[in-house]
Order: sequence, then C-alpha cells, then structure tokens
Amino acid sequence: MAGKLRGRVALVSGSGRGIGREIALKLASEGARVVVNDLDVDPANETAEAVRAAGGEAVVCAGSVTEDGFAERFIKTGMDSFGGLDIIVNNAGYTWDSVVQKMTDEQWQAIIDVHLTAPFRILRAAQPVISAKAKEEAAAGQEVFRKVVNISSIAGTGGNAGQINYSAAKAGILGMTRTMAKEWGRYKVNVNAVAFGPIRTRLTEGSADGGNTITVGNRDIKVGVNPDLLSQMERMIPLGRVGTPEEAAGAVYLFCSPESNFISGQYVICGGGFTI
Repeated sequence: MAGKLRGRVALVSGSGRGIGREIALKLASEGARVVVNDLDVDPANETAEAVRAAGGEAVVCAGSVTEDGFAERFIKTGMDSFGGLDIIVNNAGYTWDSVVQKMTDEQWQAIIDVHLTAPFRILRAAQPVISAKAKEEAAAGQEVFRKVVNISSIAGTGGNAGQINYSAAKAGILGMTRTMAKEWGRYKVNVNAVAFGPIRTRLTEGSADGGNTITVGNRDIKVGVNPDLLSQMERMIPLGRVGTPEEAAGAVYLFCSPESNFISGQYVICGGGFTI
C-alpha cells in the first residue's frame, strides 16, 4: 500500500472501536503496518480485517493495557510481526465519572492506570528497541524520525466538573509528552499529543444514567454524556457540531506524518474551535 507512512510499523492501543479504529485505518491507508489492540479480541479482529480488506497489513494484540506485562507484549508483537517500531499511539481509555466527594479510590486509580500509567509502561517497554534502532541508524549516517502521539482531552487542558480522575490523567499525559520529547529527541522521536474536544463515540452517546455501559474486567461501568449537556456543548463549538472519529484520526495522523518531523513536545486541540 502506497502512502507517506509506507513500511512504517504503528502500534495503536484501543483501536478496536471508535477513534482508535479510525486511527488504525487512517495510518494503514497511508501505508503503515498496524498492530491493533483492544480490550476485547472481536473488535480488534474486526479492525484488523478492515485494514486487510483495504489492502493493508495488520495484526492483533488483544488485552487490557493495564495488565502486567501487556506493554512488553505489545512491543514484541510489532517486532515479531513486522520487525520494527516507528509509531506509537497511546489511545486506549474510558471514563468513570463522579464528583470528588463521591469518587472512590477504585475509580480514581482505574482511570489513572489506563490513561497515564499504561502509556508510561508502553513507552518504557519501547525504549530499548527505539534506542537500538536509533544508534544503528546514526552509525549509518541516517536520520530516521519516529513518532509518539499521546491522546489527551480538553478535560486535561482546562478541567471538567465530575471528571477529576480523567482530567488529572489527561493533564498528566501532557506533562509526559513534554518530558518524553526532551528525553527521546536524541533518538529522533517526535513526541506530541492530541487533546480531543467533543467527538461522537460510544463514550459520549447517550447519558451515563441511561443504561449505556462498557465492561471492564468484571465491572459494568456507565458511560455517556447527558444529551442536554452535549447539546449545550455543541452550541458552543465554533464549527457548529461535534467531531467525528474520522476527523479525530486526522488530527493524530498530522503528528505521524513526515511533515511533523521538526515538531515535538506540543499538543493540538481537535475540537472544532471549542476549548475549556
């Protein structure tokens, strides 16, 4: 498959559904070979099949990004299947909302683990591979750029009532992004982040009080945004509507493309002009 990412190997966490799926499809459409991850194997397989049906290459590494040993397994899947590691998109996550006085330690820790600790572990596991590749390329006089894109949110840039856990994690990922840009610049790795505004996915469709749930481990967690609140937010978006997963994926692709080779340690808000 031709494209600006031809021959590159991309690992995309949480890519069985929604935004992550569209990120995987977008990178594959530009020639990347993709390692698809999802908590559930069936959606991951569906994304991989969609990539193959379009003429691309994909393999699956299913499982929770918070599991012990997952990060190493994720990196190994890319190396064993495609022999390289060029792009990492830390996208996996969900919300588990409550106001501070009602939020349990379990709620707090679960969201910190999936949105902040898991990306840290994935990047830590990737370091030996990236370091070795960079040294080989430098010795050969080559300048090869790799990409890390961390997913944040306007909840992380401006806070959001009822989401102290999610907001803290998404603010933390911006600090991680800036730090890793400084640590990995010597390896020619661009580390950037995309902070999403309102994007229409299963995590925003319907109200959290209306029976919309996701299953994480042995727990069913209510997700969604109150329709009245979503409508109110939509009226505040200068472009006049919420975004689509395809548009969200486009923002991630910008930081994966060769045109971003001298951009690092930055974040962009993909929110149709809406900020908090």
